Amino acid sequence: MNVAWQLLIYLGAFGIVAVASGRIATVFQKLKLPLITGFLVIGLISGPEVLGLIHEEALSGLGFLNDIALAFIAFAVGSELYLKDLRSRMNSIVIMTISQVAVTFILVSLAMYLLTGLIPFFEGMRLAAKIAVSLLAGTIAIARSPASAIAIINELRARGPFTQTAIGVTVVVDFVVILIFAIIFTLSKSLIQETDFRLIYILQVVAELIMAFGMGFLVWLLLRLVFRLKGMMAVKKGLVLLTGFLVYLFSHVIEDYSGHFMGLELHIEPLLICIIGSFLMTNYTIYRNDFIRIVKELGPYVYILFFTLTGALISLKVVETLWFVTLIIFGARIFSLILAGLTGSALSGDSFLFRKISWMPYVTQAGVGVGLAAIIAAAYPGWGSEFATLMISVIVLNQIVGPPLFKWALNLAGEVHVKPDGTFDTERMVLIFGWENQSLALAHQLQSQRCRVEFVVKDPSLEVLQTCVFPVHAYSGPDHRDLRKFSAETTDTFVCLFSDQENYAICETAYEHFGTRHLIVRLNDRENFKKFQKIGVMVMDPNTAMVSLLEHLVRAPIATSLLLGMDETQDSIDIELRNLDYHGAILRNLRLPTDVIILTVTRGDHPIISHGYTRLRLGDIVTIVGSRESLDKVRLNLQGY
Repeated sequence: MNVAWQLLIYLGAFGIVAVASGRIATVFQKLKLPLITGFLVIGLISGPEVLGLIHEEALSGLGFLNDIALAFIAFAVGSELYLKDLRSRMNSIVIMTISQVAVTFILVSLAMYLLTGLIPFFEGMRLAAKIAVSLLAGTIAIARSPASAIAIINELRARGPFTQTAIGVTVVVDFVVILIFAIIFTLSKSLIQETDFRLIYILQVVAELIMAFGMGFLVWLLLRLVFRLKGMMAVKKGLVLLTGFLVYLFSHVIEDYSGHFMGLELHIEPLLICIIGSFLMTNYTIYRNDFIRIVKELGPYVYILFFTLTGALISLKVVETLWFVTLIIFGARIFSLILAGLTGSALSGDSFLFRKISWMPYVTQAGVGVGLAAIIAAAYPGWGSEFATLMISVIVLNQIVGPPLFKWALNLAGEVHVKPDGTFDTERMVLIFGWENQSLALAHQLQSQRCRVEFVVKDPSLEVLQTCVFPVHAYSGPDHRDLRKFSAETTDTFVCLFSDQENYAICETAYEHFGTRHLIVRLNDRENFKKFQKIGVMVMDPNTAMVSLLEHLVRAPIATSLLLGMDETQDSIDIELRNLDYHGAILRNLRLPTDVIILTVTRGDHPIISHGYTRLRLGDIVTIVGSRESLDKVRLNLQGY
């Protein structure tokens, strides 16, 4: 009972620190520093060496929170390994991944080994142990930060081959580093614990990997059962976290029992188990969207707990003593990234520009690297915490330097779709023929939807106020040469509000000479309806529009409200598929935001009754409904770069 009460006290005290950490860390964000850095610093200040809000006894008692968070981080990495998103650049991704992993691992491990004489916690270690610890350092140096990379890509609305390769390599490397860590961690035990190396250790590694993949398959089956529950998202979130904790608990039990009864500890890496289960959930179930949604919603809270608790483990004495070693390892890692980038991009046949900037996306580190350092600290009390402090110090430097370098690289690659002021170019131009209150209101509404709107009027000096914020052109007739004076041939949409005769002449010219995608006319006389319809004009009849609108509001109020924009958070949009990567893709395999719904797919002039197995083709018009932020992400993906 006393143990349970003590644990509740620890949890309560740490909960208060974690809430404060979440609030205070936003100050670091305003200073253009990563949130993770803020969490680590708040944890350090709250830890036993500064304010003492988190005692040393509490750190060991709260170890289960680390287990839950690490399992969740593995779930998050696995959820980013969506094979269908990586296929178009798979060759470059594989080559760059091999180059990054091999070169970084070798050079950082070598740098760490050469520095052993300058690092206090290496004193008294035999040669084999020094090699093992150096290899562990090299393994941690491989880790990247998919979350940071994705955040930067979304911020800059970056799309292109360089971006695609960068995010692909970042995600795949984090999977590979966990696999390598599982191998190195097991092999290093015999070296660090001063036992003779035997062939049985190789067999042990193979057995552990087989068991990890098997348990990953079981985690996948368990998660599928969880997501079969109808609704109950809060319950599902709790069960996902519980699943991750059970994986760690089971791994610890296996390790203890195997050591007691077999004389050989089997370490089945929980991170590897969780990442395999998450990978299978993302690629081979119908629940991937719900799974990704839960991972994204839980992420901010889990990261606050994990990085704040990890920050409390950092020793200021070690930081002060080893600051120069931190800088050397940081420099060695940067050098290895440059060398690996040049090698990988050259073998992939990338352009000279891509070769120069190929290392910049991979500097940032975060969750996985810190997690691996925390595992070593827990496994080896004493020197393990000093080693973790050293590696976390390097990770913090990488986390500060990495994001600006990645942004710079994306700008140099020309794949950024925002302007320096944070806005981005419009993608559709609309010409409105006719000036009146309704057309002005329409123009303002279209402008808010990132359309470029211009007016064509008969007499600008009489009809248009001087304070008009939209470009205004004088209408001199429907001849295509006159219309070309204001780039009508490149316009996406005509909205015609003149007389039926004038409107028809404009639409006929656009139909015959320009192939304008959308021609919209406000009808004045019902008898002219068929004439407009023959040339593909969309006609709005004011006499029947109000009745039709009221009818739809009565029969389908939710759908009509969405289409009319009555829900301020929702919108609908037509997107033309231009991205070759999605040609032939099946709708059910698209990684759409959870608040987006595909209404229809139009191929040529014929709408398709779409279903989960509908295959997309270049030139298809996809009509979707969702939040404006999500629609913008989908537009970027489908329209390509």
